[in-house]
Amino acid sequence: MTDSDMSTDAAGAGTAAPTRTVADSRGRQDGPSQLPRPLGGWARKAAFFGPAFIVSMAYVDPGNFATNTAAGASYGYLLLWVIVVANVVAMFVQYLSAKLGMATGRSLPELCRETCGRPLTLFLWGQAEIVAIATDLAELIGGAVALNLLFGIPLIPGALITAAVSILLLTLAPQGRHRFEMVLAGMLLIILGGFLYQAVAAGPSHEAAAGLVPGFAGTESLLLATGIVGATVMPHVIYLHSALARSTDHDPARQGRALRRTRREIVIALSFAGLANMTMLVVAAAVFHRDGHTGTDTLYEAYQGLGSLLGPTAAMAFAVALLAAGLASSSVGTYAGQIIMEGFLRRRIPLVLRRAATLLPATVILLAGMEPTRALILSQAALSFCIPFALVPLIIFTSSRKFMGPLVNRRRTTVTAGAAVVLISGLNVFLLAEPLFD
Repeated sequence: MTDSDMSTDAAGAGTAAPTRTVADSRGRQDGPSQLPRPLGGWARKAAFFGPAFIVSMAYVDPGNFATNTAAGASYGYLLLWVIVVANVVAMFVQYLSAKLGMATGRSLPELCRETCGRPLTLFLWGQAEIVAIATDLAELIGGAVALNLLFGIPLIPGALITAAVSILLLTLAPQGRHRFEMVLAGMLLIILGGFLYQAVAAGPSHEAAAGLVPGFAGTESLLLATGIVGATVMPHVIYLHSALARSTDHDPARQGRALRRTRREIVIALSFAGLANMTMLVVAAAVFHRDGHTGTDTLYEAYQGLGSLLGPTAAMAFAVALLAAGLASSSVGTYAGQIIMEGFLRRRIPLVLRRAATLLPATVILLAGMEPTRALILSQAALSFCIPFALVPLIIFTSSRKFMGPLVNRRRTTVTAGAAVVLISGLNVFLLAEPLFD
């Protein structure tokens, strides 16, 4: 994350903490983003972590549960390195997205609309909406499965309940965004706590270190790796973070300090998310793969297996974490969907209507009888194919001094970002081409 913006950090090192001006979902500035005076220093500092924690929930959605559990059960620790690499790439990408909003005062969709012709803008909007639908598919199905595991609620009513609760959570944003941020941060801790409990119950394994060495074991492992990348580097929050970070303060010194703070937020928040993802795979590898239960590749089998091998508390922790992930990430996905439509089209639809539109595909899949975990994995692989359509414009804009001013990328930053696009695109191309040579 080394950038020309680093030069502004030194200039602002002795100045007061920056006032962050935040835009609401219509692009209007709502004034300084700060907590009321009675709150202490720790509360004010916690408020700055809000946007990063909103984004981080997208990195521990039910799609991650499906891909990480299937990868750990089927291949042990083999694909642990994929999670690590994908998490580092995610930090870098979210940093660029936040920097774009801070430097330009506009979101990535807004900049695309302003600079691209209408046909290209409509294409970018269309694929971004596909991303939002695929994301909601994973989140609604995951929430429905969790409610089924915990309370025996059928999948269709469970999906409806998940959708309704996500809308209730969204009533906190953007006007009450600090409350929204803190609720999501709490859910992230619930998810992480649940999997850390399972990891302790499963017992440590020195074999996990071997999973940090890159490697694959056939096409199916590559499909899971692509799904892990798609579940980790999420296109919809690339769009969202640029909107959350919008600012009208263009003082170089304050920008430098704010950007340094933002970089720290992202690293901390996504480190929590990355640890949760790694723990998911490690638990699956230690509990299922190690004992020969390599066929454990669905959320239902994972829940039942944890209950029989580690006890009912571990199974309950898994289901509660899955529910928290489904509810929180679903609200984030809908929030991002609004940003996408408003940015690309200058149009806004009621949240209930948007939720109904994205609920439909999940309902159809559940009614068709498709195995939920398989649907989750395929949705994450589809997301991976859409990542370059968000990353390429992001790289172009952040590499332009016209848009970024003193915060423009250094050459090595642009090269690193380009390498991330090539890596992700290469995985997708190989995934498509490899079966032709079997």
